[in-house]
Amino acid sequence: RSTREMASELLALYAARELVDGHSFVPDAQWQAELEESFPFEETPDQRATIADVKADMESVKPMDRLVCGDVGYGKTEIALRAAFKAVMDGKQVAVLVPTTVLAQQHYATFSQRLSAFPTRVEVLSRFRAQQEQRDVVERLKRGEVDICIGTHRLIQKDVEFKDLGLLVVDEEQRFGVAHKERLKRLREEVDVLTLTATPIPRSLHMALAGVRDMSAIETPPEERLPIKTYVSEFSDALIREAVLREIDRQGQVYFLHNRVYNINYIANYLSKLVPEARFGVAHGQMPEGELEDAMLDFAEGAMDVLVCTTIIESGLDIPNVNTLIINRADTLGLSQLYQLRGRVGRSARRAYCYLLVPQSASLTEPAEKRLRTMLDANELGAGFRIAMKDLEIRGAGNILGAEQSGNIHAVGFDLYTRLLSNAVEELRARRESAGGGDGGDAQTPPAANGAAPAETAAAASAGPILDIGIPASIPDDYIADLPARLAMYQRVIMLKAPSEVADVEDELRDRFGPLPWQARNLLYLARLRLYAKRAGVQSVMREGERIVLRFGAQIGGARPALQRQLVSGAEIGNTQIRLPLSALAPDWERGLEQALERLADFAERMLAAGEGSGG
Repeated sequence: RSTREMASELLALYAARELVDGHSFVPDAQWQAELEESFPFEETPDQRATIADVKADMESVKPMDRLVCGDVGYGKTEIALRAAFKAVMDGKQVAVLVPTTVLAQQHYATFSQRLSAFPTRVEVLSRFRAQQEQRDVVERLKRGEVDICIGTHRLIQKDVEFKDLGLLVVDEEQRFGVAHKERLKRLREEVDVLTLTATPIPRSLHMALAGVRDMSAIETPPEERLPIKTYVSEFSDALIREAVLREIDRQGQVYFLHNRVYNINYIANYLSKLVPEARFGVAHGQMPEGELEDAMLDFAEGAMDVLVCTTIIESGLDIPNVNTLIINRADTLGLSQLYQLRGRVGRSARRAYCYLLVPQSASLTEPAEKRLRTMLDANELGAGFRIAMKDLEIRGAGNILGAEQSGNIHAVGFDLYTRLLSNAVEELRARRESAGGGDGGDAQTPPAANGAAPAETAAAASAGPILDIGIPASIPDDYIADLPARLAMYQRVIMLKAPSEVADVEDELRDRFGPLPWQARNLLYLARLRLYAKRAGVQSVMREGERIVLRFGAQIGGARPALQRQLVSGAEIGNTQIRLPLSALAPDWERGLEQALERLADFAERMLAAGEGSGG
């Protein structure tokens, strides 16, 4: 019943979107090329593809409703900036909606700096501005004297009117309440909407997978980006002191997140006694605007070592020098919230650390334990989709069009729920088409979900040893264009039981879809590595600088002499790990690593057989 009800609402939404004519933006002008050339970094392939998708949407007559999913720091702001400039070049106004005043200021600084060479008027509307300044900005928006206005939910209040709004950019949609979203929904029917997120809320992800919204995925990490080391620990003075001092020793800074305003000053005082060597500051959303702005600026300029703060730092804050995050009572925060917060560190080429502090494990609830386990598992770069898919399974898709955020999905599982929903949509569409004499069917045809990467990423995230050796791997959608076929192939790779079966999948891919692109070859290589690692009892295979580290779940020190004979010279064998220098795996370290894991797997099986044969 629930899927049928939802299906009829979905069809109404499809129909409304397909029937309304939006504004068709003109192709890129000369200034657009100049702005894009001023980007100080090299765009990743995913970024380029997403920018092309967004521009194509803007130039079509149908109003854009695109969800851009990409990990924190993967360049979503640049995509928004280029889209905004394109809209301004066609004489339209742009609203950029962000969840916090701190982020509004930061976006304002970024947009102003990047657009300073062009005659573009950028303004900010948030509680950091005085009442008179706010009234002035609202008046100028009405008269069309402001091109781009960046603001918090203040931007969608009733008194704010645009002379000619053409594009709405929503940053981190999950931070806005239902009432705000209703106002956004009304805007959606006329203007182009671009939504940026690292971990889409279940509802957004579900709408994208169901095809109501178009979706682009940015999965390629920027160069030199390292995964964030994440630890879960009970609250410990010694751990906090060591983590803070280690970060200060390398001239870095620390966020200490304590999400309770009433005793945040007590905690800051407690920490300053624990680590007297560090300079502390406090920031939370209930501080007077001036104080909060000063605290954030002081911290950004390096006048403090540790910022004791609430979740006000959650969205978009970019201070590359902060590379340690300590979250107190991490068990009380939501999954996508934890993931967002972790993204505040590790935004440079330096290794970052995240400590999730919890009370004694006996008092953890089961959902809290699941959330923390997911955070530990999703330790590699670009894990935002996996987090969102996990959230979708734990919480449900929610009522797509209304206030409920938890749905019936958890009762039947994501896969079955989506099938039920698509069946209900097809059934209703067929009924409507037959009632309408087969006419107007196009109006109800859902647009294809362009980027299906969330489902793919979730599918590809198989159980087993963790691999993080810096090799991108996937099945590109231009190689297998059909989404169900692509997902089925990921499923095949996950279900493989032995390395010898990988060759069968490779033959099938070549036979059905042609020569393998490099990303797919990498996927099969990692599948073989994972299977050998599993057989050898290896829990994780990590690349750390110029060596590969294999970590085991049990003590292996006793087998050191026998292991030494199996491995390359130069291998260092500890009690629970083996370190293999890349130079020892030369000339081709990737092939060398596979051979080393294969030998380890054979050795582990021989040891096991010998142990069973001797009855011990």
